[in-house]
Amino acid sequence: MLKLLKQARAAIALLNPDAVRQRAGQPVRIGLVATDSKGYGEMEDFLVPRGLPRNQQRALIDRVHRADDPDVPNSVDLVLFQQNIAPPEGAYTFRRDEPERTIAEILGGNEDFALPLARQFPAFRRPVVERIIHAIARENALFAVATALPDVIPSLMELPWALGEFASDTTFLTANQVRMAFLIAAASGKDVGFSQQKGQLAAIAAGAFGWRAIARELVGKIPLGGGLIPKGAIAYAGTFVVGKGLERYHGANAAYTRGERERVYQQALRRGKQVVASLPTGEHPVN
Repeated sequence: MLKLLKQARAAIALLNPDAVRQRAGQPVRIGLVATDSKGYGEMEDFLVPRGLPRNQQRALIDRVHRADDPDVPNSVDLVLFQQNIAPPEGAYTFRRDEPERTIAEILGGNEDFALPLARQFPAFRRPVVERIIHAIARENALFAVATALPDVIPSLMELPWALGEFASDTTFLTANQVRMAFLIAAASGKDVGFSQQKGQLAAIAAGAFGWRAIARELVGKIPLGGGLIPKGAIAYAGTFVVGKGLERYHGANAAYTRGERERVYQQALRRGKQVVASLPTGEHPVN
């Protein structure tokens, strides 16, 4: 738990939109291997959708290389094989009937390339954004749980994490949501930065004031010893809703309605309870 908490703190210490932009802009070159033009075409359509603006198509197609091209580079970042060809170790099969499986296999073996893959190739955007949302929601749940551990068995008259400590947690939770906003924008092919995303960041900051209100409301509702899971679940759910809202904004240029946001929150709260229950808290508080 302590190691994970230090990792989460370190991530916030490196909150830097310039670093996110640089990482996301790293060019990714993909090699293709197929037996015929149809096989090559299917993989190219997967990586470079025909509905993209022409200038984006040209930019992407320059990063996709057929094995039989005379100007194929000496090295690429990953290689995709047509389904009827067994790939060597380190390469991947394009499963035309299961593109989600292809994406999952590629992302599973290329965490370092996940962000630039999503920014440059639309097929990877939604899966990468979902991974970002779940990862940062889990980090916030972890942090909330870690700061609550000394008060796992609060008295019926006092819940320190709800009245005092939670307010200080808000700084970390909100900063991590800002980092999430940078990552989601980068993965979605949008501008990244404090000034470029000032509307999104203002909404995150405004939402931070709700953390204490939610915690206070729980004071009279949590049974003896029940503060740990609700606190972590709230941190998870609140972060998850922010992430899904950003995903909707960048993908459809629209916001959740109040009813949609409430449904997403309730679903995330249930999942958050499961996530917190599985966190490596051990049996003793973190000192």
